[in-house]
Amino acid sequence: MPRTALVTCRPGPEVSVDHDLPVLVAALRRAGAEADCVYWDDDTVDWGGYDLAVIRSTWDYSWRAAQFLAWAERCGKATRLANPAEVVRWNADKRYLGDLAAAGVPVVPTRYFAPGDTVDLPDDTEYVVKPTSGAGARFAARYTPDEHERAVRQLARMHVEGFTAMVQPYVRSIDVAGERALQFFGGRLLHASRKGAVLTPGTPYDQRKVAHPGLTPWTPTPAELTVAERALAAVPQAPELLYARVDLVDGEDGQPRVMELELVEPNLFLSLHPGSVRGVVEAILAAAGR
Repeated sequence: MPRTALVTCRPGPEVSVDHDLPVLVAALRRAGAEADCVYWDDDTVDWGGYDLAVIRSTWDYSWRAAQFLAWAERCGKATRLANPAEVVRWNADKRYLGDLAAAGVPVVPTRYFAPGDTVDLPDDTEYVVKPTSGAGARFAARYTPDEHERAVRQLARMHVEGFTAMVQPYVRSIDVAGERALQFFGGRLLHASRKGAVLTPGTPYDQRKVAHPGLTPWTPTPAELTVAERALAAVPQAPELLYARVDLVDGEDGQPRVMELELVEPNLFLSLHPGSVRGVVEAILAAAGR
């Protein structure tokens, strides 16, 4: 049976606990596979000794993006990496939303401001500022037009630290309909979930947020499935994806739009969908055996 590494990060005060990991390790071992939890930045690991390395909860990667992407390249040369290193590199920078939009995928309108750029913030609507490289709503905040100075200070802090900022209109439908996360594994829809608004008015950008508040199971609509599949089909060079999460919100026209396409380290929410464990294990074993 194949030897599989489930790749995670070291625990820390700003890192969430991956409750899926022990469940997956136990399920893979019950299926007869050798499965290990491995830190991505552990220099003693022989990645070539694994048949497959599956990125699961490397939730500190956005703070050390260059180091993480270099690791993905090395690991992908030593063994089969899921998702592939070129996908990780593309998806680690949320400017990929521009690529999706160019391919005709409906996305939340987004503008980008790199260090040194002249910043032009909205003056007639609520908006969100966050980094193009980020996870768990880190360095994200919601502003009204009269909070211009607070937003400028956040942008200045982000630019000093080398982050490119992205600015999006606040999608008001989130407050009513929430955000829907469609999870794919092994090329098929695994399950879907719905969560409430992450960003509340007045919450400082540098305050830790609850990334998935009010999470509940969700049955995707045909329109949501169509948009999610269009987003996955628009990933450059049509790579084989072991896993994906497509986060959707409703635009002003009531139709689903992509808020985020997570191809690096999506939380699987297996505690909410325990029946999905078997499908995940089967897909991992199939990928490891190729």
